[in-house]
Amino acid sequence: MDSKVSRRLTQATAPEVCAHIYAPRLRDFGAGFRYLTEINQAHLLMLHGTGLIADDTAGALARALLHIEEAGPDAVALDPQREDAYFNYEAHLMEVAGADAGGRLHVARSRNDILATQDRLRARDAVLALLAALAKTRAVVLDKAEEFAETVMPGYTHLQAAQPITYGYYLAGVAQAMRRDMARLRRALESLDACPLGAGALAGTGFAIDRDATARWLGFSGPAPNSLDAVASRDFAWEILSAVTIATITWGRVAQDLFVWSTPEFGLIDFPDSLAGTSSIMPQKKNPVVLEYLKGKGGQMLGLLTASLAALKGTHFTHSGDGNRETMRGFWEAMDEAMRCTELLGLVLGHAMPQASRMLDRARRDFSSATDLADTLVRDAGMSFREAHHVVGAVVREALDRDLPAFAIDSDMVDRAARQHTGRGAQLAPEVVARCLDPVRGVAARIAAGGPAPVLVREQVATQRAELARERQAIEALRMEVEHHRASLRHATAALAHRPCATASASSGASSPALAS
Repeated sequence: MDSKVSRRLTQATAPEVCAHIYAPRLRDFGAGFRYLTEINQAHLLMLHGTGLIADDTAGALARALLHIEEAGPDAVALDPQREDAYFNYEAHLMEVAGADAGGRLHVARSRNDILATQDRLRARDAVLALLAALAKTRAVVLDKAEEFAETVMPGYTHLQAAQPITYGYYLAGVAQAMRRDMARLRRALESLDACPLGAGALAGTGFAIDRDATARWLGFSGPAPNSLDAVASRDFAWEILSAVTIATITWGRVAQDLFVWSTPEFGLIDFPDSLAGTSSIMPQKKNPVVLEYLKGKGGQMLGLLTASLAALKGTHFTHSGDGNRETMRGFWEAMDEAMRCTELLGLVLGHAMPQASRMLDRARRDFSSATDLADTLVRDAGMSFREAHHVVGAVVREALDRDLPAFAIDSDMVDRAARQHTGRGAQLAPEVVARCLDPVRGVAARIAAGGPAPVLVREQVATQRAELARERQAIEALRMEVEHHRASLRHATAALAHRPCATASASSGASSPALAS
């Protein structure tokens, strides 16, 4: 048996090649079907508009493409002997439109520029969907930041109590990181906004095509300016995958915090049972399965990014299977996982229940207000900060030795430490020391820009909400623009399909009654 796709090849493709290379590629046919259809429609409209395809043939092809689109990907018989999605689609098109008409659509293009265009179209939709999901999750985080703006808790560095903050302040910081996640994805959208169609295999075409027209039909701002680069490069995907990796690693760090805080040993956060799993043997278990999922995904994304770039390294700067197919395999998996992570992050942060009394008790006991006491010694006792640091360190050491909580520190302890380390007493009133060690007062006093004071947290939330509203409008505008181009493309294809043409059926060789004009 000869090759089904080329007279150059005198043998059928080996079964092992079909089984291990071509058949796995065809599993993704459904995901790419929509974009391949749009590319075919846009190319047809351009060829007809430039006079490269006659009216009768163009009408027959338009009817065939609409018929194929309506029938869906399941109507296309997939044969690994035809190598890939495009050749299988083309074979089906030739069955529906007739061999002559169906074989004319491929003029002035290659699978290389088709695949490059398909990747960009699909990636654009994936990023827009992810941006919308991120915006939704970020809105949830901001709502919770406002709700818990006054819920005082210890802030941690090195997983040791550091300074008092609020749970709302923590969430406002998470939302700020998500803002940058969205900004990185928006910039990546700009990188993919160039249409490769018309670049051919790598050197363009000698036909007088209109690349601006196909770019407009497909919703790009213009054609890719260099045909070789258009088919050789997928760096827009690495930008997107890098942005997704950075985002999921950050979300994994947040999940790690919640993971620790939800343990009985910390007891700062609880979750509804609906977000938990259990043990097959230990009946008491409530396992934080969602947090574990989020913690693990950053590593998976890093692996997918590394695998993609490793497959790319050493390839030639042109089209190749390893450079443009193998490198993209992990990208689509990453985009699917990023959507899942985004929704799950919103779920856990939307339903996490801070244990306010436990949080406050920890902040009162664990010396996280020690820095406020040192600051007061600087302001009221005339010490340098380094002197105050030594004095308060000594006070904390005494409290630990006596097994006293932070709120039990008194002015006598401060005075003794001050005399020991500076030669003079601190002379702070008891009520001043008590005020310094009150985490609620300490948080409220931190009113420098970016601080955790509840009034500032609410200001941060309001500012971020206004930014998010603008970002959502911009994302929706981009999505609507894409959908407008998509609708215009289909409308123009339908208009071409229904142009009066008495000889359309005969000249096209159409075999399906659905294609009658």
